[in-house]
Amino acid sequence: MTIKCAIVPVTPYQQNCSIVVCEETGLAAVVDPGGDIEQIEAGLEQLGGKLEKILLTHGHMDHCAAADVMRQKYNIPIIGPHKDDAFWIEKLPEWCSMTGFPHADAFTPDEWLDDGDTVTVGKQTFDVKHCPGHTPGHVIFFHQQKKLAMVGDVLFQGSIGRTDFPRGDHDTLIQSIQEKLWPLGDDVTFIPGHGPTSTFGHERQTNPFVSDTRFG
Repeated sequence: MTIKCAIVPVTPYQQNCSIVVCEETGLAAVVDPGGDIEQIEAGLEQLGGKLEKILLTHGHMDHCAAADVMRQKYNIPIIGPHKDDAFWIEKLPEWCSMTGFPHADAFTPDEWLDDGDTVTVGKQTFDVKHCPGHTPGHVIFFHQQKKLAMVGDVLFQGSIGRTDFPRGDHDTLIQSIQEKLWPLGDDVTFIPGHGPTSTFGHERQTNPFVSDTRFG
């Protein structure tokens, strides 16, 4: 028994909020709850999981704006991202106001994550990889047995994350993809922050930004 996973697109940005349930214990985590809590809760009920924690890949509003509300409602911890994204979370109210996004208060996660850490969902373990570039504190979560990675806005099917935000860096993002994602294996399926799932192998063959032929 490993994990069950569902994707719930939330917010006007159609951000992929992931719900992960440990099949053995029934305990669950929500990854990147950007908003639309009712939809997330409906997905959680459908999977039959009991929420035990919130995991964040990075501090952009469409990925974390509902995290503190859910933390308070369920009395559970927020884990992640890396502390270098603290400035993004501190400015949540400002960014929401500037873009017309539903208001969210600033918050502090219960635990910041570093490269090489692990997080658990029930009895299941996810490896944490620090993958800066889109934001400086971006992390991804990788389940070795399931060959599943939740990569936030590092990599998409056919594209990569934007790097024109404050403290974004294109070369750093490319390095993160090549050095942190590709070694996990071509057979890894990944859930991006937006859009359809893909595999690392498919992106190495076809993604115009990071394909092996582009850098070969």
